Amino acid sequence: RKLVLGSLRRATMPTRLHKNRKKRGHVSAGHGRVGKHRKHPAGRGNAGGQHHHRILFDKYHPGYFGKVGMRTFHLTRNKSHCPTINIDKLWSFVSDEAFAAASAKQAPVVDVTQKGIFKVLGKGRLPADKPMVVRAKLFSKLA
Repeated sequence: RKLVLGSLRRATMPTRLHKNRKKRGHVSAGHGRVGKHRKHPAGRGNAGGQHHHRILFDKYHPGYFGKVGMRTFHLTRNKSHCPTINIDKLWSFVSDEAFAAASAKQAPVVDVTQKGIFKVLGKGRLPADKPMVVRAKLFSKLA
């Protein structure tokens, strides 16, 4: 069957194939007389994490309850905003013609702050015969 938009009905199984047809006439329908099939016997959702489900929470979700770290009353993340780039990617800011023309006398100048990058990190290698001048707010020790 096709699922009609706006309809929340799922494709349903015919009634004659349901297990409950076989249970007709049997008092508790396979759910037992003593324990009984009640709605939410242990509580809904994550209920009882600190009470009757404590063993489960401690075993499978250690550290679920409690606090961690310091409270920051007015948290502003823009102070710590610092996009980075590695030196092996710096040549991607330079055109192919400028790369070919690069020499000790004519080194291209790359200002990474114009591209929204504040810090240059030192991963990778640059070609030794192709110098370039890099302008940035911050450089790592390796860069």
